[in-house]
Amino acid sequence: MRSIVFQTGRAIALLCVALALGTAPAPAQPADRPVFLNEDGLPTLAPLLEQITPAVVNISVESRQKAEMNPLFNDPFFRRFFDMPPPQTPTPPRQMSAGSGVIVDAEKGYVLTNHHVIDNGDRIVITLKDRRRFDAELVGSDPGTDIALLQIEAENLKALELGDSDRLRVGDYVLAIGNPFGLGQTVTSGIVSALGRSGLSVDGYEDFIQTDASINPGNSGGALTSFDGRLVGINTAIIAPSGGNVGIGFAVPANMARAVMDQLIEFGEVRRGLLGVIIQDFTPDLAEALDIDTASGAVITQVEPGSAAGEAGLQPGDLIVSVDGRAVAGSADLRSQIGLKRVGTEVELDVIRDGTAMTLSATLREGGAIAAAGDRRFDRLAGAELRNLQPGDPDFGELEGILVTRMDPGSRAESSGLEAGDIILAVNRNPVSSVTELRRELSRADGALALTVQRGGARIFLVMR
Repeated sequence: MRSIVFQTGRAIALLCVALALGTAPAPAQPADRPVFLNEDGLPTLAPLLEQITPAVVNISVESRQKAEMNPLFNDPFFRRFFDMPPPQTPTPPRQMSAGSGVIVDAEKGYVLTNHHVIDNGDRIVITLKDRRRFDAELVGSDPGTDIALLQIEAENLKALELGDSDRLRVGDYVLAIGNPFGLGQTVTSGIVSALGRSGLSVDGYEDFIQTDASINPGNSGGALTSFDGRLVGINTAIIAPSGGNVGIGFAVPANMARAVMDQLIEFGEVRRGLLGVIIQDFTPDLAEALDIDTASGAVITQVEPGSAAGEAGLQPGDLIVSVDGRAVAGSADLRSQIGLKRVGTEVELDVIRDGTAMTLSATLREGGAIAAAGDRRFDRLAGAELRNLQPGDPDFGELEGILVTRMDPGSRAESSGLEAGDIILAVNRNPVSSVTELRRELSRADGALALTVQRGGARIFLVMR
């Protein structure tokens, strides 16, 4: 089946197709002229595609979905009362899904794709353009950006060079290469329709390239390239009211994918730095009220005590207009820019306070949201904002744990009994003292989740299913 998210009346389809089974770059030319001419003098992209398509691969993922069973059926008394035979463990049905990927390092066999393509996969098989097949190892995955990194052991691979996606402009020509509907490698062309798109998911780190190059389910993880043969994006999602292409596709920028890939190679996960602020978009109404002549930015509404922002001197009402010289388009953009930087990174923030421009430096600390969009392992904590205990917190120095700073009303975490102000001390009796440790324990928990929580002066247990 296709994975589809409904939002504000639109269908946003993640581009992997699933079937349930019973069992050297060409030189760039000016954009107003054809890139190549064939021997008959007609425009063609064939020489370029001969160079880049061997780096785009097909990915098939095998997984088994656990069957849901009423817990009463496992109760011995219930089974004896109704004269039922001893319970047997059902064999979960096998599922196969198809997606795409891009070889980015021929020597080490690294392949970039989407997190949602390989999520919960038991076996990942990569098929090259020359039809060679290899079992792939998952190096790491980041649900927040929907990027995953695979590795294969193979010789004579062809890799795509990562381009600078920050240099893209609306109107630039691009090519989309992938495996739509599991048909096999397919190439489409178009232009960059927009840049910096966000709002496709609640918890993701988004800065999408929008394109009208035809993208369909199965293109997930495939390449978006410029006309000089460089990788500028990883195709990820489409607006799909009818389930197919309507000319609105989205790709993760290559610079974002590169930042995620570097951390996945080094740590196996993304360790995001935390600034420690609550923000909102800067609107024309706010500009008028604050008497600020600036078009965009993010306004700080709250600074967490003892956070990196607090140490840097940021205050509520400050307007952040750029990070390390890169303009901030809004709150989502600031979240993405900070979310891609590592713990311990020093960032320069251009700020406007009471009409006065200033530059402040902040060193990012460990932290960040745990329940990332699309990661089923962390769904049980969806809606909770979590961070490490910090100086100034009531139990800092006395307890080791993770503080629940905020809870979304009606969220899954709230319905499980978690409350703002709780301190998570252990997961399934395994102590956790940081967000990183909590993430690790959550990734190991397949069944019920038992949290040891300090609430006020009492210690309680919460069970999440």
